[in-house]
Amino acid sequence: MEFLTSLIVHKLHKKNIKNSENARHAKRSWKKRNPVVSSSKTVLLFTLAFLYIPLFVIIFYSFNKSEGSHFTGLSFRWYEELFLHSGNLWMSLLYSAIVALSSAFIATILGSLAAIGISWYKFFGKGYIQSISFLPMILPEVIMGVSLLIFLSGINMDLGLGTIIIAHTTFCLPFVYLMVSSRVDNFDYSIIEASHDLGATETETLFKVIIPAIMPGIMSGFMMSITLSIEDFVITSLVNGNIETLPIFVYNMIRHGVSPVINALSFVLILGIGAIAILLRKGLKSFAAAH
Repeated sequence: MEFLTSLIVHKLHKKNIKNSENARHAKRSWKKRNPVVSSSKTVLLFTLAFLYIPLFVIIFYSFNKSEGSHFTGLSFRWYEELFLHSGNLWMSLLYSAIVALSSAFIATILGSLAAIGISWYKFFGKGYIQSISFLPMILPEVIMGVSLLIFLSGINMDLGLGTIIIAHTTFCLPFVYLMVSSRVDNFDYSIIEASHDLGATETETLFKVIIPAIMPGIMSGFMMSITLSIEDFVITSLVNGNIETLPIFVYNMIRHGVSPVINALSFVLILGIGAIAILLRKGLKSFAAAH
């Protein structure tokens, strides 16, 4: 009996291998015959070139010896200027980091809880809340900025770091909600019932079952919020008071001519963000595999 069972398993395994090989062969032959595949590769190459060639130009000119557009030789002059003589620039980067991390943290908590509550519970006005939650994503930034400015002025709140964090939390919240909702919609509710059967309370189920299961969506929303916050200029310029975040500082600099120090800072930020993205990608993969 054991021999017969092992024989059947062996034949099924060989059949699965054969089917997978046939599928791969069919996929390769379809790619060769289909002209759409080659054209899509061409479009992909042009898109990548359009996106990344400007970055390589910035990196190249960050090592330029002179300030002009003509390359006169390799030099680390602008990196020395960046790290040793650009205190105001680093201060603006610090303000941007504080705002990005604070607003992303608040938006992630509120957006994640909103996604869980709206997706799983029924209450009056649920459809209305779902509709208006996407307004900050589709409204022009200048309208969002003016609306926030009028509201903050109406409650007599002094413009500064706090108002920037409130504004950034407002427009980051819908993105977190959307990403976490997509994860919650595919959630297996049976594991919640299993946790209740094992005696877990609502709080324990939330922190030990639900949040670990939707953590990839939460982290994606958190990183998206940081990206949106760091690069925002229009809304920040309307509610910043006297605080200069990095986009505002760079804008004020280029009004008097583009400094190669910005090129050096751009390369440093590209390296840092690239390293963080790689680490988070590996971490999220490991976390998803473990859960």
